[in-house]
Amino acid sequence: MGVEVRAHRPTLLVLAGVAVLAVGFLIGALVQPAGQGASHRVPEASSVDVGFAQDMTVHHRQAVQMANTEIGSSDPVVSSLAFDIASTQQVQIGQMQGWLSLWGHPLLPSAGYMGWMAADARTTGDHGGHTPDRSAATITTMPGMATSAELTRLRQATGPARDVLFLQLMLRHHEGGTSMLDHAAQHAREPAVQAFATQLAGSQRAEVLTMTGLLAQRGAQPLPVGG
Repeated sequence: MGVEVRAHRPTLLVLAGVAVLAVGFLIGALVQPAGQGASHRVPEASSVDVGFAQDMTVHHRQAVQMANTEIGSSDPVVSSLAFDIASTQQVQIGQMQGWLSLWGHPLLPSAGYMGWMAADARTTGDHGGHTPDRSAATITTMPGMATSAELTRLRQATGPARDVLFLQLMLRHHEGGTSMLDHAAQHAREPAVQAFATQLAGSQRAEVLTMTGLLAQRGAQPLPVGG
Protein backbone atom coordinates (compact mmCIF):
# COMPACT_ATOMS: atom_id res chain seq x y z
CA MET A 1 0.00 0.00 0.00
CA GLY A 2 2.81 2.40 0.86
CA VAL A 3 4.53 1.76 -2.48
CA GLU A 4 1.25 2.27 -4.32
CA VAL A 5 0.61 5.61 -2.60
CA ARG A 6 4.11 6.85 -3.40
CA ALA A 7 3.71 5.78 -7.04
CA HIS A 8 0.55 7.84 -7.40
CA ARG A 9 1.79 10.81 -5.33
CA PRO A 10 2.63 13.07 -8.33
CA THR A 11 -0.84 12.51 -9.81
CA LEU A 12 -2.52 13.21 -6.47
CA LEU A 13 -0.52 16.42 -6.07
CA VAL A 14 -1.55 17.59 -9.53
CA LEU A 15 -5.22 16.85 -8.92
CA ALA A 16 -5.15 18.54 -5.53
CA GLY A 17 -3.35 21.52 -7.03
CA VAL A 18 -5.96 21.93 -9.75
CA ALA A 19 -8.77 21.83 -7.19
CA VAL A 20 -7.09 24.36 -4.91
CA LEU A 21 -6.30 26.62 -7.86
CA ALA A 22 -9.96 26.57 -8.88
CA VAL A 23 -11.00 27.61 -5.39
CA GLY A 24 -8.60 30.54 -5.48
CA PHE A 25 -9.82 31.55 -8.94
CA LEU A 26 -13.39 31.71 -7.67
CA ILE A 27 -12.31 33.78 -4.69
CA GLY A 28 -10.52 36.24 -6.97
CA ALA A 29 -13.51 36.53 -9.28
CA LEU A 30 -15.97 36.98 -6.45
CA VAL A 31 -13.96 39.27 -4.17
CA GLN A 32 -14.31 42.43 -6.23
CA PRO A 33 -13.17 45.91 -5.24
CA ALA A 34 -15.59 48.06 -3.33
CA GLY A 35 -17.86 50.00 -5.65
CA GLN A 36 -17.21 47.77 -8.66
CA GLY A 37 -19.91 48.15 -11.27
CA ALA A 38 -20.50 49.28 -14.80
CA SER A 39 -18.80 52.63 -14.10
CA HIS A 40 -15.76 51.14 -12.33
CA ARG A 41 -12.58 51.58 -14.38
CA VAL A 42 -10.56 48.40 -14.34
CA PRO A 43 -6.80 48.67 -13.76
CA GLU A 44 -4.71 49.40 -16.86
CA ALA A 45 -2.16 46.99 -18.24
CA SER A 46 0.64 49.19 -16.87
CA SER A 47 -0.83 49.45 -13.39
CA VAL A 48 0.65 48.16 -10.16
CA ASP A 49 -2.41 45.93 -9.68
CA VAL A 50 -2.02 44.08 -12.98
CA GLY A 51 1.77 43.88 -12.94
CA PHE A 52 1.81 42.61 -9.37
CA ALA A 53 -0.81 39.92 -10.05
CA GLN A 54 1.02 38.69 -13.15
CA ASP A 55 4.52 38.69 -11.66
CA MET A 56 3.51 37.27 -8.30
CA THR A 57 1.73 34.44 -10.11
CA VAL A 58 5.07 33.48 -11.69
CA HIS A 59 6.89 33.85 -8.36
CA HIS A 60 4.28 31.74 -6.55
CA ARG A 61 4.35 29.01 -9.19
CA GLN A 62 8.00 28.31 -8.50
CA ALA A 63 7.35 28.25 -4.75
CA VAL A 64 4.60 25.67 -5.28
CA GLN A 65 6.92 23.63 -7.49
CA MET A 66 9.64 23.57 -4.84
CA ALA A 67 7.19 22.86 -2.01
CA ASN A 68 5.64 19.92 -3.85
CA THR A 69 9.12 18.40 -4.12
CA GLU A 70 9.47 18.49 -0.33
CA ILE A 71 6.00 17.27 0.66
CA GLY A 72 6.40 13.77 2.08
CA SER A 73 9.83 14.41 3.59
CA SER A 74 10.76 12.19 6.51
CA ASP A 75 11.13 15.41 8.54
CA PRO A 76 7.54 16.10 9.61
CA VAL A 77 8.18 19.77 10.45
CA VAL A 78 9.63 20.60 7.05
CA SER A 79 7.06 18.47 5.23
CA SER A 80 4.22 20.27 7.02
CA LEU A 81 5.71 23.66 6.15
CA ALA A 82 6.03 22.63 2.50
CA PHE A 83 2.42 21.48 2.41
CA ASP A 84 1.22 24.76 3.92
CA ILE A 85 3.19 26.81 1.40
CA ALA A 86 2.03 24.75 -1.58
CA SER A 87 -1.65 24.76 -0.66
CA THR A 88 -1.77 28.42 0.41
CA GLN A 89 0.11 29.78 -2.57
CA GLN A 90 -1.91 27.68 -5.00
CA VAL A 91 -5.07 29.35 -3.71
CA GLN A 92 -3.39 32.74 -4.00
CA ILE A 93 -2.39 32.02 -7.60
CA GLY A 94 -6.01 31.28 -8.40
CA GLN A 95 -7.11 34.46 -6.67
CA MET A 96 -4.72 36.62 -8.68
CA GLN A 97 -5.70 34.92 -11.92
CA GLY A 98 -9.33 35.50 -11.04
CA TRP A 99 -8.65 39.23 -10.81
CA LEU A 100 -6.76 39.27 -14.10
CA SER A 101 -9.57 37.44 -15.87
CA LEU A 102 -12.12 39.81 -14.36
CA TRP A 103 -10.08 42.79 -15.60
CA GLY A 104 -9.56 41.30 -19.06
CA HIS A 105 -5.76 41.12 -18.86
CA PRO A 106 -3.35 38.25 -19.67
CA LEU A 107 -2.72 35.87 -16.80
CA LEU A 108 1.07 36.11 -17.16
CA PRO A 109 3.51 38.92 -18.03
CA SER A 110 4.36 39.20 -21.70
CA ALA A 111 7.94 40.48 -21.41
CA GLY A 112 10.15 41.05 -18.39
CA TYR A 113 9.19 41.53 -14.76
CA MET A 114 8.68 44.28 -12.19
CA GLY A 115 8.34 47.17 -14.63
CA TRP A 116 5.20 48.14 -12.67
CA MET A 117 7.44 49.12 -9.77
CA ALA A 118 9.09 51.90 -11.79
CA ALA A 119 8.35 55.43 -10.61
CA ASP A 120 6.85 56.51 -13.95
CA ALA A 121 4.40 53.58 -13.91
CA ARG A 122 3.36 54.53 -10.39
CA THR A 123 2.76 58.20 -11.11
CA THR A 124 1.11 58.09 -14.55
CA GLY A 125 -0.07 54.59 -15.29
CA ASP A 126 -2.77 54.40 -12.63
CA HIS A 127 -4.49 57.74 -13.04
CA GLY A 128 -5.80 57.96 -16.56
CA GLY A 129 -2.77 59.65 -18.13
CA HIS A 130 -0.60 58.33 -20.92
CA THR A 131 0.62 54.77 -20.62
CA PRO A 132 4.29 54.79 -19.59
CA ASP A 133 6.99 52.92 -21.44
CA ARG A 134 8.14 50.30 -18.94
CA SER A 135 10.43 48.30 -21.20
CA ALA A 136 13.61 49.86 -19.80
CA ALA A 137 12.54 49.12 -16.22
CA THR A 138 11.82 45.41 -16.59
CA ILE A 139 14.17 42.60 -15.56
CA THR A 140 14.46 39.02 -16.78
CA THR A 141 14.58 37.27 -13.39
CA MET A 142 12.77 38.28 -10.23
CA PRO A 143 14.68 38.37 -6.92
CA GLY A 144 14.84 35.12 -5.00
CA MET A 145 14.00 32.85 -7.92
CA ALA A 146 15.84 29.53 -8.03
CA THR A 147 17.84 28.67 -11.14
CA SER A 148 17.17 25.59 -13.26
CA ALA A 149 20.32 24.01 -11.84
CA GLU A 150 19.14 24.64 -8.28
CA LEU A 151 15.74 23.11 -9.01
CA THR A 152 17.46 20.05 -10.44
CA ARG A 153 19.61 19.77 -7.33
CA LEU A 154 16.50 19.96 -5.17
CA ARG A 155 14.73 17.20 -7.11
CA GLN A 156 17.79 14.96 -6.96
CA ALA A 157 18.65 15.53 -3.28
CA THR A 158 17.44 13.14 -0.60
CA GLY A 159 17.04 13.03 3.16
CA PRO A 160 18.29 15.83 5.41
CA ALA A 161 20.30 17.35 2.55
CA ARG A 162 17.10 17.95 0.60
CA ASP A 163 15.36 19.40 3.65
CA VAL A 164 18.16 21.92 4.13
CA LEU A 165 18.31 22.85 0.45
CA PHE A 166 14.54 23.30 0.34
CA LEU A 167 14.64 25.61 3.37
CA GLN A 168 17.50 27.63 1.87
CA LEU A 169 15.84 28.04 -1.52
CA MET A 170 12.40 28.81 -0.11
CA LEU A 171 13.78 31.28 2.43
CA ARG A 172 15.62 33.15 -0.32
CA HIS A 173 12.50 32.97 -2.50
CA HIS A 174 10.35 34.59 0.22
CA GLU A 175 12.94 37.27 0.92
CA GLY A 176 13.23 38.05 -2.78
CA GLY A 177 9.50 38.67 -3.12
CA THR A 178 9.31 41.11 -0.21
CA SER A 179 9.91 44.23 -2.29
CA MET A 180 7.06 43.35 -4.67
CA LEU A 181 4.66 42.68 -1.82
CA ASP A 182 5.53 45.90 -0.01
CA HIS A 183 5.24 47.96 -3.19
CA ALA A 184 1.83 46.51 -4.05
CA ALA A 185 0.62 47.01 -0.48
CA GLN A 186 1.53 50.70 -0.70
CA HIS A 187 0.73 51.56 -4.32
CA ALA A 188 -1.97 49.23 -5.69
CA ARG A 189 -5.15 51.08 -6.54
CA GLU A 190 -7.61 48.28 -5.80
CA PRO A 191 -8.35 47.79 -2.08
CA ALA A 192 -8.58 44.02 -2.54
CA VAL A 193 -5.08 43.92 -4.03
CA GLN A 194 -3.68 46.17 -1.30
CA ALA A 195 -5.18 43.98 1.42
CA PHE A 196 -3.95 40.81 -0.29
CA ALA A 197 -0.38 42.09 -0.60
CA THR A 198 -0.34 43.37 2.98
CA GLN A 199 -1.58 40.06 4.39
CA LEU A 200 0.80 38.05 2.24
CA ALA A 201 3.79 40.19 3.24
CA GLY A 202 3.03 39.57 6.90
CA SER A 203 2.57 35.82 6.53
CA GLN A 204 5.73 35.42 4.47
CA ARG A 205 7.79 37.39 7.01
CA ALA A 206 6.55 34.97 9.66
CA GLU A 207 7.58 32.03 7.47
CA VAL A 208 10.99 33.64 6.93
CA LEU A 209 11.55 33.63 10.69
CA THR A 210 10.39 30.01 10.89
CA MET A 211 12.71 28.85 8.10
CA THR A 212 15.65 30.82 9.50
CA GLY A 213 15.17 29.04 12.81
CA LEU A 214 14.84 25.63 11.16
CA LEU A 215 18.08 26.16 9.26
CA ALA A 216 19.88 27.19 12.44
CA GLN A 217 18.64 24.03 14.17
CA ARG A 218 20.16 22.02 11.33
CA GLY A 219 23.48 23.87 11.40
CA ALA A 220 22.93 25.50 8.01
CA GLN A 221 23.09 29.10 6.82
CA PRO A 222 20.64 31.01 4.60
CA LEU A 223 21.59 31.75 1.00
CA PRO A 224 22.21 35.37 0.02
CA VAL A 225 19.17 36.85 -1.73
CA GLY A 226 21.29 37.99 -4.63
CA GLY A 227 22.92 34.62 -5.18
